[in-house]
Amino acid sequence: MRIETLSEGEIARQASGRMSVGTRGQGLTEITDAAADWVSGTGIRHGLLSVFCRHTSASLLIQENADPDVRRDLMTAFDRLAPRNAGYVHTTEGPDDMSAHIRTVLSGVSLSIPVVEGRMSLGTWQGIYLVEHRDRPHRRDLIFHLIGA
Repeated sequence: MRIETLSEGEIARQASGRMSVGTRGQGLTEITDAAADWVSGTGIRHGLLSVFCRHTSASLLIQENADPDVRRDLMTAFDRLAPRNAGYVHTTEGPDDMSAHIRTVLSGVSLSIPVVEGRMSLGTWQGIYLVEHRDRPHRRDLIFHLIGA
C-alpha cells in the first residue's frame, strides 16, 4: 500500500465561518452544498474542514444523500435507541429534551472533512446533515473552520 502525497510544506491559511440553519422539527437537513460553496470561496486548496454544532440537542452526520429512506430509517433508529417519555429525570424543557441529548451524544456535534483540490473529499453518496432531535422547529448555529494551503 502507498499513500499519495497531495501537498506538503506550504504555509497554512485559515478561514472561519458561521451558518444559521432553520429546522422544521425532528429530522435531517442537508447542508452539503452550502458547505461546498463556502470551502470553494476560501481559496484554500488542501486542508481540513471542521464543522461544529453549537447545541446539545442537535447533531451533525455524514450520511448517504441518494435515498431518502436512509434518513427515515435513521430517525426510526434514533427513536428506538432514545425514546421519548422513557422516564428520564431531566424533563424541564419537555418530554423530547432528554432523548434529544442522548441522540446528540450518539451522533456527535463535530465533523472533520479533508479538502483536496478545493473540494471536500466526500464519497459519491455522502452528504453533510444537521440533525434536529427536538420536535419543534429551532434555529441552529454551525461554526466552520478550514485550515490548509
